[in-house]
Amino acid sequence: MRWIYTFVAGAALAGAAAAGAQQKPAAPAAGQKTAAPVAAKAALPDGKLLPDSFAGWVAKGVARPLADAAQADAANAAALKEYGFQSGATEAYERDGETLTLRAMRFNDLSGAYGAYSFYRGTGWPKEDVGNGAASNKNHVIFWRGFIVVDAEFSRVGSMSGSELRDLAGRLPEAQGTKALAPPILSVLPKKWMDAQSTHYVLGPAGYAGSGGVLPPELVGFDRDAEAVTANYSLSSGPAVLTLIAYPTPQMAAAYETKIRDYIKTGDKAQPAFTKALTDSDQASLEVRRSGPVVALVSGDAIPDESHKLIGSVYYREDFVSIPQPTESEVSKTGKLLMGIATLVLIGAGTAIFLGVFFGGGRALYRIARGKPVSSVYEAEFIRLDLRD
Repeated sequence: MRWIYTFVAGAALAGAAAAGAQQKPAAPAAGQKTAAPVAAKAALPDGKLLPDSFAGWVAKGVARPLADAAQADAANAAALKEYGFQSGATEAYERDGETLTLRAMRFNDLSGAYGAYSFYRGTGWPKEDVGNGAASNKNHVIFWRGFIVVDAEFSRVGSMSGSELRDLAGRLPEAQGTKALAPPILSVLPKKWMDAQSTHYVLGPAGYAGSGGVLPPELVGFDRDAEAVTANYSLSSGPAVLTLIAYPTPQMAAAYETKIRDYIKTGDKAQPAFTKALTDSDQASLEVRRSGPVVALVSGDAIPDESHKLIGSVYYREDFVSIPQPTESEVSKTGKLLMGIATLVLIGAGTAIFLGVFFGGGRALYRIARGKPVSSVYEAEFIRLDLRD
């Protein structure tokens, strides 16, 4: 059996080598672009939000820290606090006579960063491929990655501006664990007919009002830990706005569903008064519906049948959406390594058993064919001398 042990040990060593080789980056195909080999070394140190230089841009001085929400944006400080603002920094860069101003803001988790990004992103801004999400408006680009939102202002946007911001985004830390969970309410939004660049996720009255919320903020129940998201839909009969409000429990949602439905029915006599979004809507198309802990309201100019069809497609599921991580964790890599070793050891052991049965069984059949016992263990061999007198 010694050769079998040797074979299994060799298979284990080969598995370790093969799994280790899988962790090395594959050689790029001809003409394929690859990331710079120093990208990992260029990652920002803990606590630093903006680099001293990137993609040819060089900081003009020392980054100015933003210790609180009022310093980051005095006009929208209340909304930033609702999203969980922690800290920020602003920095001016220059390159070949051009300038770039960056403002980075750190939030408690991914949900807060996404909410702040949706708050600052104008409805209908073109989508850009930077970080976890980005949008632009002329020389202005805003993007988010993990729990950080970056607001960029170029003196002139060039053909490589997107690539330069991707270089910056690649240095920002990604959210991990529970902080990487996106708001579950986003998974409830129907995707058909939706303008993905119009979503606004809010956690409080200031953010809701600043994002153009349909209902009066005091009617939503943010003091009861409610969160809301709005999105525009392009229906064949006209535009519609869908508002989803998530509450901690279905019972609380049922109470607010009744409250909002009664409010909608009062029309001009409503207190507080209708917002402009409600006043401009087709009153026959206003409809309220509940699904689990989520209350939905449809407004806009679409005909009642289409509005009813849209709100009818709202269905709550207990799903959690997460942003895919760009890199594997060390735990995942170690797990794959061990699985590779175990797989090759099992394959080697199975091969050894098969070969043992094949050759051993073949030898036994050969002995039987010659009229001998299956095993030769008990055969005695003698040396006989034919000596004659």
